[in-house]
Amino acid sequence: MTILVTRPSLQGEELVSRLRALGQVAWSFPLIEFTPGRELSTLSQRLQTLGDGDLVFALSQHAVSFAHAQLQQQHLLWPTAPRYFAIGRTTALALHQVSGLDVRYPLDREISEVLLQLPELQTIAGKKALILRGNGGRELLAETLTERGATVTLCECYQRCPVHYDGAEEAMRWQAREVTTLVVTSGEMLQQLWTLIPLWYRESWLLKCRLLVVSERIAKLAREMGWQDIQVADSADNDALLRALQ
Repeated sequence: MTILVTRPSLQGEELVSRLRALGQVAWSFPLIEFTPGRELSTLSQRLQTLGDGDLVFALSQHAVSFAHAQLQQQHLLWPTAPRYFAIGRTTALALHQVSGLDVRYPLDREISEVLLQLPELQTIAGKKALILRGNGGRELLAETLTERGATVTLCECYQRCPVHYDGAEEAMRWQAREVTTLVVTSGEMLQQLWTLIPLWYRESWLLKCRLLVVSERIAKLAREMGWQDIQVADSADNDALLRALQ
């Protein structure tokens, strides 16, 4: 089994390094890279409008790292008045490490649906909610918080930008290296991979690979694209991906 990890550089390279240490053959092939978001400069003033019991949501480690770097640049600390929430354990830990604050997160799957089940988020009418995220993405969290009576503001802390490759050249390379397992951690990257690889290689190689994804939603999208051998990891962090790959 040769594994191709498509997640962005640092996380992707870390997973590849851990797989190789376990004797697996693995390669990193990042499909996206990150740049500062268009609304990052407004972060501090948006945080300052939040009072006791208002809500801050971090939807990824990248949102946390870009947000924290922006606050550091302005010599500001994370405010202590709002309550903090994260999409999953890894993001919660990242936010806790930079802020020193308590961060609540769902113990089950790292998706908006499970985050929204937290008891603290059931009665939030009249509260302000600030969502720290990347460009695009799902609107379920914002829409549901609004339905529950919160005033929601989005802050684009980073942008996901596709890395450009020659699809035929890459397909030849990975087929020659006998890649049989693909790790894809977002629907956006899955779509990008499918579009990148030319039709002939898609049918002769790509769709025959085992695909490891991080949610049922991405698995459904993969089935619609033509994959059949699909596995869903417990969460999107490297520990969970490693368990699934072993």
